[in-house]
Amino acid sequence: MNVSAHVDTFTRDRLPPPDEWPELRFDLAELRYPERLNCAAELLGRGAPDRPVFHTPDGPPWTYGALRARVDRIAHVLTRELGVVPGNRVLLRGPTTPWLAACWLAVLKAGAVAVTVLAQQRPHELATMCEIARVRHALCDIRSVDDLVKAGIPDLRVLTYGGEGSDDLLRRPAPDTPFPAVGTAADDVALIAFTSGTTGRPKGCMHFHRDVLAVADTFSAHVLRPRPDDVFTGSPPLGFTFGLGGLVIFPMRAGASALLLEQAGPRQLLPAIAGHRVSVLFTAPTAYRAMLETLDGHDVSSLRRCVSAGENLPAATWRAWHERTGLRIINGIGATELLHIFVSAADERIRPGTTGVPVPGWQARVQDADGEPVPDGEPGLLAVRGPVGCRYLADPRQREYVRGGWNVTGDTYVRESDGYFRYVARADDMIISAGYNIAGPEVEDALLRHPDVVEAAVVGHPDEARGQVAVAYTVLRDGAPRDPEPLRAFLKSELAPYKCPREFVFLDALPRTATGKLQRFRLRDAGDRS
Repeated sequence: MNVSAHVDTFTRDRLPPPDEWPELRFDLAELRYPERLNCAAELLGRGAPDRPVFHTPDGPPWTYGALRARVDRIAHVLTRELGVVPGNRVLLRGPTTPWLAACWLAVLKAGAVAVTVLAQQRPHELATMCEIARVRHALCDIRSVDDLVKAGIPDLRVLTYGGEGSDDLLRRPAPDTPFPAVGTAADDVALIAFTSGTTGRPKGCMHFHRDVLAVADTFSAHVLRPRPDDVFTGSPPLGFTFGLGGLVIFPMRAGASALLLEQAGPRQLLPAIAGHRVSVLFTAPTAYRAMLETLDGHDVSSLRRCVSAGENLPAATWRAWHERTGLRIINGIGATELLHIFVSAADERIRPGTTGVPVPGWQARVQDADGEPVPDGEPGLLAVRGPVGCRYLADPRQREYVRGGWNVTGDTYVRESDGYFRYVARADDMIISAGYNIAGPEVEDALLRHPDVVEAAVVGHPDEARGQVAVAYTVLRDGAPRDPEPLRAFLKSELAPYKCPREFVFLDALPRTATGKLQRFRLRDAGDRS
């Protein structure tokens, strides 16, 4: 590793032992970064001063020049008033706004470590993350500060922004002079991203300054291929690495701009796309399906790129979106542990029903539980390696995720003979019923082809005779009768009979995390308690 610029060496001291790291590969020339690298300075330097960088629903856009000036002022306040030194962890909390992005960039430019959390996370969750990362400084939107105060985090100094008081971050006196970027090492930790997992103690994923650029120089540069005149937007918040990449890192690396929305559900996205001539959209499969219901009357002609990740994209959703818009959704799989997308495909290479192929700069394979590759066409565990790898913050679960130099994501996949990777299920979502393996997402995809089905989740419930039975939790369109028989008959025409759920449960909505991921464990738990 390079000589660190960190004065506070907490993160480097708690990296996993070298023999527990994945193998890192820098096969592309653009991934061979210099030893000293500050990713914030790199991103801020990509756009001309008068070019727009961030748009909002109201008010004029921020330019790259204005953003640089505001980042420098925040960095001055951080270092002069808060006493932040390189390597300190700084918590960032608030809705998706240009000010949150500016705070993130200022923390990195000052050589500190950004810990961006979701505005929806509750006091006990915040307290746990601050304990794990030993956070003592926080920048928080005034509207999101109450839960942070309630968390009772010892010795945490909170500075709010967006308020009216003279002590507000944005009102504090600071020099109107450039802040010289700290000369961080390329492998100094830049951010800690906590997994958005649904159970257990959260895991802090440590990513380097070079990692921030590497995800832009692989997926974004080679698959998404953005242009400087692109306008990005999307639903994932900046506390979710899907959103951090799609709404800040990727547009800025390309010298482009992004529309940052505090409310970014399907109802807000469609008018925002039309009003700001958005060309690149990042959101989840559920949102694409929901937008289809209200697409009439909305102008989406400015869109040229649509990206889906966070959960599997059903082929039915892909085809329905393509039929209505002519746009080919770029499917992808990423992970907090690897920062962003590593298997994907775009344009004519897209094959609905598959995730894609390894992104340039990445390698992927399907292996068994012993780490041996399985033949094409057989299901196994997805394993990947590339320029970014899993490095948990002082967590023994590192040995579960990294095996034999590969990052094992916990997803069951099949590699087809032509090299395409097809999602089967999360490894713990496979339903084994009377000796048959049933992949819940396959049944869900079939259910979504029924015209009355809006959302579906298929999980296993314990059964004394069969071990498990498949249960379909289903959300129907308004006015559709909650009768399982038409759905059962439809599925039997689409799938082998053993894959048809034994039971249907109708809900008004499926349980999801703050980042929009389906909480299957809550549905499984409902069956365990019955």
